[in-house]
Amino acid sequence: MLSIFTKKKLSEEKLQKLFVSGILQLVDKGFPDVAELINTDPEFEINPNIQPNDADKFLMIVVAGNLALIPKHFNDYQDVRLIDGIIKQMANVLNIDHEKLKSLVAKYQSFIHKVNMPSKNILYGMSKAVFHKYELNQFQIEYFRNMKSPNPLFIKRLDDIMLNFQWDWEVIRNKYKITE
Repeated sequence: MLSIFTKKKLSEEKLQKLFVSGILQLVDKGFPDVAELINTDPEFEINPNIQPNDADKFLMIVVAGNLALIPKHFNDYQDVRLIDGIIKQMANVLNIDHEKLKSLVAKYQSFIHKVNMPSKNILYGMSKAVFHKYELNQFQIEYFRNMKSPNPLFIKRLDDIMLNFQWDWEVIRNKYKITE
């Protein structure tokens, strides 16, 4: 009877593996749809022609954004261990040097923060990062192109898409007791 009120245990290492495999699979299967939605968005005068296999920048935005959310949900150094473990796991899977990937994630997080100023909404920052990394400004109507700012209607639609690529760390924390 008491087991109903206790959380299931999940090791940090298992969570790291689940995150890495889940994100890689999600981006691999989902990016072609994202590319199509961007290419057919009515706010663009010209089709941006994002290729379904051009997911590298998108993957880094998704990883950087999700890792930036971890400190909001975990503490007592657990956040640092989770982030470092995820980067190590991902570096291993992608066959990239750990330090190189760590640096790349930091650069993407900095970029997300920069394009999102003054907002601290990471989801919105991820959407704006997609807009800038895929150089979508050149495909907008002249008004927004001259402002060098994404059309708010497009960003709202992109926010809805990016929500599908954001892990719900709060649900994980509420459902599992994360152990070292």
